[in-house]
Amino acid sequence: MQQMNCQRNVLSLKIRIIIFQFLLIPTILIAQTPVQNSLSTPWTTLVDNEKPLPEYPRPQMVRDSWINLNGQWDYAIQEKGLKPPKQFEGKITVPFPVESQLSGVMKPVGAEKELWYKKETTIASKDRKGKVLLHFGAVDWETEVFVNRKSVGIHRGGYDPFTFDVTDFLNNGQMQEIMVRVWDPTDDGPQPRGKQVNNPRGIWYTPVTGIWQTVWLEFVPKDYISDIKISPDWDRSRFFLDIETKLNPGQFSWEAVAYYGTEVVASENGEIGQEIELNIPDPKAWSPEHPHLYDITIKLKRGNRVVDQFKTYSALRKISIGYDANGMQLMELNGKALFQYGPLDQGWWPDGLYTAPTDEALLFDIEKTKEMGFNMIRKHVKVEPARWYYHCDRLGMLVWQDMPSGDMGNVWESKIGIYRKGLERERTNESEAIFKTEWQAIMDAFHHFPSIVVWVPFNEAWGQFKTKEITEWTKAHDPSRLVNSASGGNFELEGNKLVGDIFDVHNYPDPVMPSPDLFGKVNILTLGEYGGLGLPVEGHTWQEKDNWGYQSFKNKDELWDRYQKLIVDLKPLIQKGLAAAVYTQTTDVEVEVNGLMTYDRQVIKFPIEALKKLHDELYK
Repeated sequence: MQQMNCQRNVLSLKIRIIIFQFLLIPTILIAQTPVQNSLSTPWTTLVDNEKPLPEYPRPQMVRDSWINLNGQWDYAIQEKGLKPPKQFEGKITVPFPVESQLSGVMKPVGAEKELWYKKETTIASKDRKGKVLLHFGAVDWETEVFVNRKSVGIHRGGYDPFTFDVTDFLNNGQMQEIMVRVWDPTDDGPQPRGKQVNNPRGIWYTPVTGIWQTVWLEFVPKDYISDIKISPDWDRSRFFLDIETKLNPGQFSWEAVAYYGTEVVASENGEIGQEIELNIPDPKAWSPEHPHLYDITIKLKRGNRVVDQFKTYSALRKISIGYDANGMQLMELNGKALFQYGPLDQGWWPDGLYTAPTDEALLFDIEKTKEMGFNMIRKHVKVEPARWYYHCDRLGMLVWQDMPSGDMGNVWESKIGIYRKGLERERTNESEAIFKTEWQAIMDAFHHFPSIVVWVPFNEAWGQFKTKEITEWTKAHDPSRLVNSASGGNFELEGNKLVGDIFDVHNYPDPVMPSPDLFGKVNILTLGEYGGLGLPVEGHTWQEKDNWGYQSFKNKDELWDRYQKLIVDLKPLIQKGLAAAVYTQTTDVEVEVNGLMTYDRQVIKFPIEALKKLHDELYK
């Protein structure tokens, strides 16, 4: 036992040193002032400022009657706490963050000020027979909405979608005024904010303030379905469906019909408050090789009359823990072992920051990742619009979803150069409540997408707190997915295993794995980050000089040779029980040049076909 404790202490120290090096080196070596430039993607000039991102924003619940409010809004930046502005400064293109090039503004806001939006829109009489809902895909961070100068409500959270019923706030006429107040303290506040900082440098990027996903109006009946939850049961070839409703008094029921292609494969009716079970004959499982999806139509009925309906979809898939011949834990998809390999995906854009310029651009990163032979993406301390996950569902891409970090505090002791053993962030009650509220909202909003197979509450001890409690709460809230409690972070022992399903270490640049002798038979062993091979490509960088990577190269040939060596070194670890690995990263981001592609997506640094062939060997 004493020897075991010694091994654990040595391993813990090594892990803490690795993480500290990852966090501290970029900060020390690269310190720069915020950069504003006009680096463009292939889609920058294709953005229609009057009608950007026109696609239906909620593919998991599609209705026909809606209006996209993206486009030109008036904006003003003024001191925090003032009344709504009477005069506005100019036009902003929604939904691009105010700091971004595509917004047309490129101005900072900060904790001492607030960003205001105003737009007038018409709502026809035919669209006011039922309820009028105002939807926001995401706004960073605190949002207050006014309709015709009356406050409708306040939402806090930069990554979860939210909705206000504005029916009772509408004027008698057709013209309606919408105003939005946004306050975002970035790293001056405790809220989740991912990689955003007021002083961008190294691995920390430009702030994102305000509306950054689609804003839209939806017209629904007076009695309507407000949400749906679909849970696949792969073992028994069925779906469980449940709905939330907004109903007046009356006798209601609901119906679900599943299709594969144009063929009806299952249908069932249920009472309000009753879960529907759809049993699927001749089931087709979803996987990266065969991403089979079932279309589903949902109808709300009052008697025999359909009063509300929409289209959705789902997939039969199961993520679970299995064992290899040596008793090592591994990840199984649909009952079969599958090594998961993918890039760390930050989801940033030089022209739109958090917001992809077009839906084609949003899709591009996933398509290229697939073509390169990856079967998984780790979405890193950011949440994407619903359409991104929909594309992953369609294409067959597994997703590890991080919770955006925040309230990071002093997570390491810079004087001694290692993590303080057992340290967790001591958050205020307000900070804890903010984290839990938004994490639950994210899990609820994105429960729908079968591509998501792992939840990651914490990354590298960034704001990590009450690890055991948060991990168990996450697992209980969604038992259908695995939980990686702290990717590369501080780990907590529970008996002879670590809290959560996964033991995840980070190392740059070479691949390593947690010691199989310690936790290999009680936790899944993964390499949550490695690689970070850097190559600046002239004319395609965020700034002309002082770009960096964890290991830098002069040309593509040198880069490719080194990457091949990483894969050679990775293979034996899989034989020893490594279940997954994450390479840093999909694209360059601001001054980081560790990407498989440049930040502007104009140059792919690796030969795609050779890369896929190399990666295919990992899955054998």
